Amino acid sequence: MNWILLIIAGLFEVGFATCLGKARETTGAASNYWLVGFLVCLTISMVLLYKATQTLPIGTAYAVWTGIGAAGSVIIGIFFFKEPATFWRMFFLFTLIASVVGLKFVSSH
Repeated sequence: MNWILLIIAGLFEVGFATCLGKARETTGAASNYWLVGFLVCLTISMVLLYKATQTLPIGTAYAVWTGIGAAGSVIIGIFFFKEPATFWRMFFLFTLIASVVGLKFVSSH
């Protein structure tokens, strides 16, 4: 169950990074709405990360959480913010994902 919470926490990390990107692109009230979304996603992500670390090793949980956030943010950046999808960027994205999956499989919990 805590692995599921950790994955959801990582997805909310992607959410808060996305909200930051959208807040940067907008002005006025729209920017404020994205900043509120950022705070909501940040809070949910942190609470779920905290809950997951109550039974999962902190080093593994934090690495998986940041890995999900980093990989998800790169993917969102490519599809929604028109960031480049170069060979090396994709290569390292896949190695990051493989590392996160590897950590899950070698974890003792």
